[in-house]
Amino acid sequence: MTVRFGAITVDWLGLASVRLEGRTGVVIYVDPGPERYGHLDDYRPEDGDLVLVSHGHHYDPDSISRVARDDAIVVVHESVEARELDGISEQPAELPYDVERVRDDESFILGPLDLYTTPAFNHPAGPHTDEHGTPYHLEGEGCGFGVTVDGVTAFWPGDTDAFAFHEDLEVDLLLPPIGGTYTMDRHEAADLAGRMKPELVLPVHYDTFEAIETDTDAFVVDVANRSVPVVLDEH
Repeated sequence: MTVRFGAITVDWLGLASVRLEGRTGVVIYVDPGPERYGHLDDYRPEDGDLVLVSHGHHYDPDSISRVARDDAIVVVHESVEARELDGISEQPAELPYDVERVRDDESFILGPLDLYTTPAFNHPAGPHTDEHGTPYHLEGEGCGFGVTVDGVTAFWPGDTDAFAFHEDLEVDLLLPPIGGTYTMDRHEAADLAGRMKPELVLPVHYDTFEAIETDTDAFVVDVANRSVPVVLDEH
């Protein structure tokens, strides 16, 4: 299902992978991977002008090659290191694209697009830690992305907890993770949507595997009860 919102169309492709296309034809992919989950197996449009990679768990050269044009710009968080990832040997700098490395606190312009990054991590004192109390996503090892396309600002917070600084962002389209375990869950995401008040919420990062299964119908009700429009793009 393709969701149309203002001047853009949005497709959730599985896990955190999202395709945005502006009215002017620019195409953006967010976190097109990892390949091991198989949600891009039969998908090879190679039409992406811009590919955004938030952290190492979502870095996959094969998935990037499936979606990126030959002249694409690929933006990768500075922490991504292929040697630390199972089954990945190709460093971001070795990709056959124009690769930009970013921190989690930047604002910049790429052609007609305004972009910014935000911190994305699990708080050590929060619920999203392993059996040893270690956060699944450490501070400084990932980011969220905001991008303005044809006047619409879409925001993917990344694999993260919900934080107070999110509330200061002016966002038209919010793409929150809702699966829990490794990110905010549906309750936390609904609370965040109620505080941010975007024009539309489209949840992602759920139901790909057992640890992030959730009740999407309950999420829709929770968000709608906060007077925030919400839509599901389910497969």
